[in-house]
Amino acid sequence: MFHRTIIENLKKWAKKPDRKPLVLRGARQVGKTTVVDMFSEEFDEYIYLNLEKPEHRRIFEDDYPFDNLLNRLFFHFGIEKNDASKTLIFIDEIQNSPKTIALLRYFYENANHLFVIAAGSLLENILDHNISFPVGRVEYMFMHPCTFQEYLGAMGEKQSQKIYQGREIPAFAHDKLSQLFKNYATIGGMPGVLKTYSQNQYYTALESTYSGLITSYSEDVEKYAKSSSLRQYIRHIISTAFTEAGARITFDKFGNSPYRSREMKEAFTTLEKTMILKLVYPITSTKLPIQPDMKKKPRLHIFDTGLVNFSLRIFDELISKKYLNEVYRGRIAEHIIGQEMSGTKFSLNDSLEFWVRNKKGSGAEVDYIVSHKGLLIPIEVKAGASGKLRSLHQYVEAAPHDWAVRFYSGKMQIDDAKTISGKKYKLINLPHYMAGRINDVLNEIIN
Repeated sequence: MFHRTIIENLKKWAKKPDRKPLVLRGARQVGKTTVVDMFSEEFDEYIYLNLEKPEHRRIFEDDYPFDNLLNRLFFHFGIEKNDASKTLIFIDEIQNSPKTIALLRYFYENANHLFVIAAGSLLENILDHNISFPVGRVEYMFMHPCTFQEYLGAMGEKQSQKIYQGREIPAFAHDKLSQLFKNYATIGGMPGVLKTYSQNQYYTALESTYSGLITSYSEDVEKYAKSSSLRQYIRHIISTAFTEAGARITFDKFGNSPYRSREMKEAFTTLEKTMILKLVYPITSTKLPIQPDMKKKPRLHIFDTGLVNFSLRIFDELISKKYLNEVYRGRIAEHIIGQEMSGTKFSLNDSLEFWVRNKKGSGAEVDYIVSHKGLLIPIEVKAGASGKLRSLHQYVEAAPHDWAVRFYSGKMQIDDAKTISGKKYKLINLPHYMAGRINDVLNEIIN
């Protein structure tokens, strides 16, 4: 058991005067149930329901008036119904009972003194069957794998965690934090993996955990696929997608398959519902609003870099190389930076962005774009103390501001830089391990 930062957001939700039942979203085994169990310590009473159990489903599905349903719920768990008590109700695997989904509105309208959280692993599949969550009566929060900050806590690195959370990183801590981040980038942020690794510190001990995770995702195919052919396409993607993580892809003949673009696109769209991968389409403008260009090739992101490394069998290479960018053509460094930047966001509307130049024949591409105070700040991920920044320069030259960020292996510093055409700009150089703190850094530097 180690602290998850999403608990702070759950506390903020609980304090809202017009609080609505919360639907917690995220891929399988990112720790949703564990987090709610930890959060329950804030309450006088805690009721946990798993709707895979028939006796728990019947509480909601039998034909009772809502007040009687509440009485039955408390009676079933042997808890005295007391409006003065602070009670958390967690309804897990809610996708197994569409009627329970519909009843969430009554918790908001008739029993708002109760704190209700729902979660389920196949919620997107439910939405496809014309079963929707009560509009305007629930709110959502998204949960990611563990971040670097959470990894430090899981590994017992309390001093490193305290320094990492500080306003400034002292120079003496840089080398150790860099090594810790490389370890984190190697194994990823799945809670089960971190638990196993914290107990023995051997990468080889993680193989069964990774294999179990990938197997469980493959088995979910049966629940998402609407036909045997779609099931076949999805299985192909699961078996090959990890080798394309961080790359821009084409749907036609994806992964050296004979499958057509339409078939692969439908399969990818279906798989996105599991939240184990995401297709990120590029933007072509340097100004707001952010408008992804759906006609251009998307970039494929897997939700956890550790699963990518396991599938590629590159643990040994990651351990032996000095810089992250030296591994797998730099994709692992770029991928973990994206994972870290996403890990601090809990809204379903938050997403990654990257930029490509909207000019025929141009190959200019900036790794990430972050919106800050009305500015779209470009971010490049480079190894070592230097690196070519040609695409970054092209972005800066077109941008209405003079700021850019580079993640690299060195220490934090701000350089006075100049593009190829002579435009002056400020280049914020950040060590890889600061990716999860990008918003704090920009708030501190850019007024």
